[in-house]
Amino acid sequence: MASDCGPQQASDSFHLVNRLDASRSPLDGCHVMERESFESPDVAALLNEHFIPIKVDREERPDIDAVYMQYVQATTGSGGWPLNVFLTPDLEPVFGGTYFPGPSESSHGSALADHVGFLDILKKLRTVWAEQEGKCRDSAKDIISQLRKFAEEGVHGEKMSQREGEALEIELLEEACSHFATRFDKVNGGFSSAPKFPTPVNLSFLLHLGQWRESVKHVVGEEDCDGAKHMVLHTLRCMARGGIRDQIGYGFARYSVTKDWGLPHFEKMLYDQSQLLNVYLDAFLINRDPEMLGAVYDISTYLTTAPLAASTGGFFSAEDADSYPTRTAANKREGAYYVWTLKELRTLFDSHVSDILAGFYGVNEEGNVSRAHDPHQELVGQNVLKISNTPSALAAEFDKPESDIIAALKSGRQKIREHRDAHRPRPALDDKIVVAWNGLAIGALARTSAALRSIDTKKADVCLKSAVSAAEFIKRELFDRETRTLYRIYRSGRGDTKGLCDDYAFLIHGLIDLYEATFDDSHLQFADDLQKIQLEKFRDVEGGGGFFTTPSPHPPDLLLRLKNGMDSAEPSSNSVSANNLWRLSSMLDDEDYAKVSRETVMAFEAEIEQFPHTFAGMLGSVVMGRLGVKGVVLSGQVQEGVIKKLRESVRPGTTVVAIGNGLGEWLRKRNALLSAIDAETPNITVCEGRVCRQGSEFL
Repeated sequence: MASDCGPQQASDSFHLVNRLDASRSPLDGCHVMERESFESPDVAALLNEHFIPIKVDREERPDIDAVYMQYVQATTGSGGWPLNVFLTPDLEPVFGGTYFPGPSESSHGSALADHVGFLDILKKLRTVWAEQEGKCRDSAKDIISQLRKFAEEGVHGEKMSQREGEALEIELLEEACSHFATRFDKVNGGFSSAPKFPTPVNLSFLLHLGQWRESVKHVVGEEDCDGAKHMVLHTLRCMARGGIRDQIGYGFARYSVTKDWGLPHFEKMLYDQSQLLNVYLDAFLINRDPEMLGAVYDISTYLTTAPLAASTGGFFSAEDADSYPTRTAANKREGAYYVWTLKELRTLFDSHVSDILAGFYGVNEEGNVSRAHDPHQELVGQNVLKISNTPSALAAEFDKPESDIIAALKSGRQKIREHRDAHRPRPALDDKIVVAWNGLAIGALARTSAALRSIDTKKADVCLKSAVSAAEFIKRELFDRETRTLYRIYRSGRGDTKGLCDDYAFLIHGLIDLYEATFDDSHLQFADDLQKIQLEKFRDVEGGGGFFTTPSPHPPDLLLRLKNGMDSAEPSSNSVSANNLWRLSSMLDDEDYAKVSRETVMAFEAEIEQFPHTFAGMLGSVVMGRLGVKGVVLSGQVQEGVIKKLRESVRPGTTVVAIGNGLGEWLRKRNALLSAIDAETPNITVCEGRVCRQGSEFL
């Protein structure tokens, strides 16, 4: 924590834990409260006299954030950031919430006039603590007791020990698919109204339904599998054409304020880019839609170039929503880097080209942002660029050949981007390298490099170089081989925070993908080493399986030790871990890994059975628990056509390894099953359940 004060030094004061991101955080709400309250002299005077302010970076310590977020959600019914919690000296929560308006009237005006302000809350809590400290402490202990009971026992009845040996049914995939179908927005795509988040883990689950073995498609139904694919493709197209995508530069914003993906909350997160790259890549491989491939190129370009790509190797965390509109502006505005007026387009281009661009991107004189979605009035007269027309329609409107329209759009986009880069300051960069999010990027870029190899060798090389460089950077700078410890954060040097469960899980996932893209044993060996360490540090051996968020021994500044099973904007660490263990069990012929994967899934069995759609990332492991994993072994000088076919298809529940011809020396020692295969004779061997058959027909 940021404060040096321990409980014994603060017996008559609150700890104020203000769960904000660091100052480089992209979250606009955090910046707003920072400006309104924490830079206010009145707030500062009250805080410093009666409270102990502590600021926690939730990216560095998401474990702390998760504990107090559970408290706020349990007591208020909702959560979010900024997260503000008032604690006793024993770190037990007394009161909490998210955004509270500051004393200044300049930021939000009358829109929040009826909300209790942060200054009033501080005054009230000061009085309550002085007059009813005992009651505050008792209440805090009671709620923590309830949260601890929930964390240790769960809220659903049947435990794994009562059903040991049983596996969950594949029918759960059908139930989850049906849930998403009932919530699908047939017009705009996605599965909610506003605000609308991409939630790539759900998109991936739906897209993969039709790619499993026939037995899975038989259970789910061919029609439902096709429907799931349609829902995803429609959603991806709407996103690709919407304001949530940076139509001039690269990458996607974190979410859309509107249900049509038209108005983004402008921050860009590394974990979103990485997951969306995987989903768009799968969509292209399944459907061969050039629009999906265009998104793959854009996202991969964003990941492999400045500012997100670090010169040292690895990837920075995020870009802010706010920035200065011009290089001489005094104040930042949300979205300033991304929005345009019609006047600006007419200044940059002649009337003919500017009219084409305005028609294509939905730009008009009044601006295309509703006042209802602009409480700060920062976007008056501004336009978020989104694809609002087609080249063919514009060709008819302007009586021009479609080829001329396409050329004008292509050159116009380039010129707008160059003008933006030259005249507008970029949003601030959150320049932390977070291992977990880098693991996601490594895997996505590795898969992209393999899939694009036959289409664009240069692009494939760039993606692979970035993925390998990031993996080597983490291994060199953030993994202590002597103590067998992975560290979570790098920023101008290694941070002190030791890796959490998601750091291990997501990095292992990325390394497995990197191995399958290169067949370089070193990546698979590192994944295996990390998997063994994760089992030692995070596995719940006594309480029913699964992985805790935090390592053992339990951090002293944490009230609860949680297990994360449900997916959110990121897949849960347990769902990724279960998937990793199945893949490694196949690649390394390690039944212990398969056993732990089954236990991990069964640790959440009751919750999965009741709410399968909230465990979309875990459902693939449910299938593998029933059907096993198909392991493909390539030996000798295998024809490139075979490798191309494997890498350019989507095959959940399938792993690929290579031996012979200079490959697989470590792997053959680790996997005894491979010793029976002639490594130098070109062949394809498919292994399932320790039974291996030779021949491509078994693919």
